[in-house]
Amino acid sequence: MKLRVLILLILLSVNTVFGEGEIQTQTERPVQNPATTAQNIPFENCTKIFSGMNKEKLFYLTLGAVSANKFTVEEIQTYNGYIIFTAARQKYLATIAGIDNNNSILKITPCNDIYFFQPGILTNMFKYIELNSTTEIK
Repeated sequence: MKLRVLILLILLSVNTVFGEGEIQTQTERPVQNPATTAQNIPFENCTKIFSGMNKEKLFYLTLGAVSANKFTVEEIQTYNGYIIFTAARQKYLATIAGIDNNNSILKITPCNDIYFFQPGILTNMFKYIELNSTTEIK
């Protein structure tokens, strides 16, 4: 009986020496989505050419994209083709220009010229316009 108790104590001490009996905790970092994490954005990523779409259609699709993404519209100028909106506590300028009758360009830039923001703002706007490009504007 003494031998069994002695073996049991030896096994328990060996178990704790090698750390198998310890409770190991890890600090978990929250998973960050790269589309919602602020990053330095190159100016080239802020511009996109839409082939087969005139200036007027692109303007209304951009306005729809601002609304669909639940951004706040601050100012709209239809004649010059720009929209100022607020997203993530920062103001952005969406400028629409016609290249020719069938092509137009959209440029979305921060109003404060600091290109450190979430890239999801640009990608969500551009995706909305691409997905709804076949929609007829009335």
